[in-house]
Amino acid sequence: MTDTGTATTRRGHTTADEDVSQRLLDSAAQLSYDPNVEVDWAAPLDPAHYGLNPEWSTLYGTRLWREMSEHQRVVLTRHEVGSIMSTGIWFEMILQQLVLRDQYLKNHGNAEFRFALTEIADECRHSIMFARACEKMGVPHYRPTRPVAEAARAFKTLATGELAYGGILVAEEVLDVMQRDWMRGEEVLPIIRATSRIHVVEESRHMKFARQEIRERLRGAGPVRRHNSAFGTAVAAAVILTSMVNKRVYAAVGLNVERALAEVRASEHRKAMMRTSSAHLIHFLGEAGLLNRPAVRIYQSLHMI
Repeated sequence: MTDTGTATTRRGHTTADEDVSQRLLDSAAQLSYDPNVEVDWAAPLDPAHYGLNPEWSTLYGTRLWREMSEHQRVVLTRHEVGSIMSTGIWFEMILQQLVLRDQYLKNHGNAEFRFALTEIADECRHSIMFARACEKMGVPHYRPTRPVAEAARAFKTLATGELAYGGILVAEEVLDVMQRDWMRGEEVLPIIRATSRIHVVEESRHMKFARQEIRERLRGAGPVRRHNSAFGTAVAAAVILTSMVNKRVYAAVGLNVERALAEVRASEHRKAMMRTSSAHLIHFLGEAGLLNRPAVRIYQSLHMI
């Protein structure tokens, strides 16, 4: 028993944790979407509509952006959102393996177990939805680099507890902020607005679950474990965020790739948008005790702080 009399299992799972999972299950039962029905896949794409709000383009505000034609800007944003969706599919496949491995042989009578499987079902639908959106826009499959793919293979095999859920939360939190803008963007393709709305609603439950799992796993954790988990989560963030927009998107619209990358790295607007998309995540990591000096240095190098 805890000090407050709450029933506790050996690994710290409490009835309060079960209550959170049950509320998330109830929410999923009441508010879930079928992308096959909710998205108008047959509608033609307006050639004037962007793939994402221009402000979220990696080149927005740069000299190169000002030199680009309007057609190039539109096509670039479609490739950028396609790259982000491809990264989303890649990471959702990692996420599903992490959650399945975490729930292996767990008590299937618990709400935590049932919601974990509900989350996996959601992620399967999301990946299919993203793949279909990329196909509709004519965007190729943007894959992570081989070193990143192999590092991720190790992460999905070895990461456990708060480190696994920390990596999950990083990907979900940053994309959530972006998509909340995209789903309201009047200049954004309707299929992107619709897929963003679905993802935002359903991922809000996944983020609550990940935050709860992180808090639970860190109960009673010592300083060495917290230090290692903080650093590991930051490394995962670096891998995920640097893989979101593939450099091949610039070649796809006829731009010089090296110049484009240089302007992205120097863009103060881009750095500000990264800080905006990371604010909630960084606040939570601080509250959870997953910010230390090595982690902060990594987040600063990513312009998340």
